[in-house]
Amino acid sequence: MEYLENRELSWLKFNKRVLEEAVCEQNPLLERLSFSAIYQNNLDEFFMVRVGSLTDAAKNDKKKKDSRTNMTPAQQLDSVFTAVRRLQPSVEDAYRKTMGELSEFGFEHVSVENAAKDELAFLELYFKREIKPFISGIVVNDALPFPFLKNKEIYAAVQLHAKKDVAIGIIPVNFENRDRMIPLGNGGKRFVLEEEVVLHFAHLMFKNYKVIDRALIRVTRNADIMVSGKGADFRDRMEELVANRKKLAPVRLEISDDFSRDALDYICKKLKIKNSRVFTSRIPLDLSYLFALQELDENPKLHYIQRSPQRPASISESKSIFSQIKAKDMLLSYPFESMSLSFVKLLQEAADDPKVASIKITLYRLARNSKIIAALCTAAEHGKDVLVMIELRARFDEANNIEWSKVLQKSGVKVIYGPKDFKAHSKLLLITRKAQGGGYDYVTQIGTGNYNEKTSAIYTDLMLLTSDRAIAEDAEAVFSGLLNGTFVEKTNKLLVSPLALRPQILAMMDEQIKIAQNGGNGYIAAKINSLCDKVIIEKLVEASQAGVKIDLVVRGICCIIPQVEGYTDNITVRSIVGRFLEHSRIFIFGKDGKEQKIYIGSADYMSRNTIRRVEVAAPVEDEKLKKRIREMFSVLMHDNVKARIMQNDGTYIRAERSENEEELNSQEYFYEEAYKKLADKKARQERMRVNRQKGAAKRNKKTSAKRKSKA
Repeated sequence: MEYLENRELSWLKFNKRVLEEAVCEQNPLLERLSFSAIYQNNLDEFFMVRVGSLTDAAKNDKKKKDSRTNMTPAQQLDSVFTAVRRLQPSVEDAYRKTMGELSEFGFEHVSVENAAKDELAFLELYFKREIKPFISGIVVNDALPFPFLKNKEIYAAVQLHAKKDVAIGIIPVNFENRDRMIPLGNGGKRFVLEEEVVLHFAHLMFKNYKVIDRALIRVTRNADIMVSGKGADFRDRMEELVANRKKLAPVRLEISDDFSRDALDYICKKLKIKNSRVFTSRIPLDLSYLFALQELDENPKLHYIQRSPQRPASISESKSIFSQIKAKDMLLSYPFESMSLSFVKLLQEAADDPKVASIKITLYRLARNSKIIAALCTAAEHGKDVLVMIELRARFDEANNIEWSKVLQKSGVKVIYGPKDFKAHSKLLLITRKAQGGGYDYVTQIGTGNYNEKTSAIYTDLMLLTSDRAIAEDAEAVFSGLLNGTFVEKTNKLLVSPLALRPQILAMMDEQIKIAQNGGNGYIAAKINSLCDKVIIEKLVEASQAGVKIDLVVRGICCIIPQVEGYTDNITVRSIVGRFLEHSRIFIFGKDGKEQKIYIGSADYMSRNTIRRVEVAAPVEDEKLKKRIREMFSVLMHDNVKARIMQNDGTYIRAERSENEEELNSQEYFYEEAYKKLADKKARQERMRVNRQKGAAKRNKKTSAKRKSKA
């Protein structure tokens, strides 16, 4: 269908938008470099997961075709490799351009070949004293085994002169105990990379051989693992699987420069990888060190304006958060508002409150030093009933979650894992507290993002806190299902996948279709990370054809192409890529008024979320909060700085700004709003304090006057 896009190619377009930020002149120079590193890290994960999955499919299910574009796994892989190669020159240009501009501030990535004579002497001595004793060169030929190359680690590869066949030397470059950047001056801003030094002096590792050619190499391995989760031994099996993932087959080989064809063919043969999966890069193979450059210069010209999450203006410091939620629903917005001064404080308060009977929570990704884990452990140690569903299959966080599960169990927390064959991705908390006069009160929290203090400062997310009993009943049903291995089929208010989310979403879309068919203004809007659920896409097309206006803000994958005549004429798609990672999910049905339905939740419009995971979305029913979300969505739709608009050919262009239109960067706008709300609150409190003082002074004056008159 002409209105459908391939999922993998759509993701690469998203990463291209990330790369565009690496050359955006509105971004400070060091921040631009960070986007280059983010682009590369994203691509690493893409190869490990998506290319890994397609590689397996190409072997095991060759004829299976993508439901959107009818491409086989092999065809998708070919298209992916072509697209990645086309992007590589832009990646290299972005790096060189930014490093060149940073030279004005003393930054320089020095190549060993261009180092001054005295610097070269220093580097040779450094290599001999600081590097060579800790590494070893391995000679490989048909008589000697080829070493195992670790995932994403850098190796120096050299071709050695041999009388027969091909001989290769491999040197692992290990940064674990040393800084990868070797300083040459300017406080470390002038530097050379260790792997380049190792490569330059590699001949010293093979004294009995003549080095013919040399290059740096880096292998990316398949990381697409999945295991069913139930039973007492599940955690042990997960630990074993995480260890085995490091040994999965290579899916990509990166090489730093042109290399002898015989030597490269030999390495590919030993790695069992096709030449089509070899990618040449003339910039560093691992750009993660670029984040460290941020610490070397505090010049404000090189950095974003400093921002810090604010104390939520809606929360009073003098009252318990539980009592405030009981009085009215609350909506928190991260990173603009502080998680530590809101959600973490609520958990700490619950842990210490003798009237709190139980705490139940789902955990997916956590910070390394998690205050949330600490609060849950404290609650259990205080004798409360604490149930934690921790998802051990959270990709690349498996080991972290395994360790946290052990910490929780040691503190007396009841720990369970996600349902068999289904990840639990929901962000759900239920606190039960004994009420005054008997019975119980409840606080339920439903969020769009993880309970992670670190990412809450760099991801945009929303969190609803409510004392609604119907929502609490639904939350209890979710936890009961997680405990018993069943799925929620019917709810009062929450949308819960895999059985009770997509049907309700489709039903609410149908309501808007009927409104449009009857001459009304049908409206559907969503802010999501990804859109590739074919069933939801077809319903959106049906709605568009019926005249429903549809606004979509999709950060990443978007498999629907807007403005295609006869199909998606009434659909707009925009993507916002900026300083903070857009992560919140908002679903809106209906334009305005009390009939309008607004939800926030953890699910994207992807089949993995809607029918293959446990996800939760909650209705926002408080009119003030609904108005706030409408205003937020309007700001996103009017962003003319970081927004790109998808065209009817699947390409993206930056949102244009009219001559008299002011710049609107939605993320900066929301931060300014958070600052303003807190400042206004403090100003109101100060006025109240002053008025109280004036009132007290006035009363004292009257009392004094009365005393004098009596005297």
